[in-house]
Amino acid sequence: MDNLNLYRDIIEKILQEHANIPYAYGEIEEYLIIDKERNHFLLLDVGWQQKRRVHGCITHIQIINGKIWVQRDGIEDGITPELVEAGIPKSDIVLGFHPPNVRHHTGYAIA
Repeated sequence: MDNLNLYRDIIEKILQEHANIPYAYGEIEEYLIIDKERNHFLLLDVGWQQKRRVHGCITHIQIINGKIWVQRDGIEDGITPELVEAGIPKSDIVLGFHPPNVRHHTGYAIA
């Protein structure tokens, strides 16, 4: 299996596991949105917590030029350790939510 399909499968599996975790409060559902043609993977929260509307992106990942770009990481302990544990090298993970001048300090890819 080539890296692109392997990375897609790993990202989908990890995000699906998070989407399956039920919320302990409120009426909130998590949705996993996948666009494999454009290599976008999003985990969204939608619902209500008491009288407050909840709607937002928890995690957004893209695959760009063979690298996994973590554009947003709202998972409690972060998704990057899970990606590395699943076999993706740190050199193929870009923390897109950090400014470019900070990325070289993270231990992950810079672009």
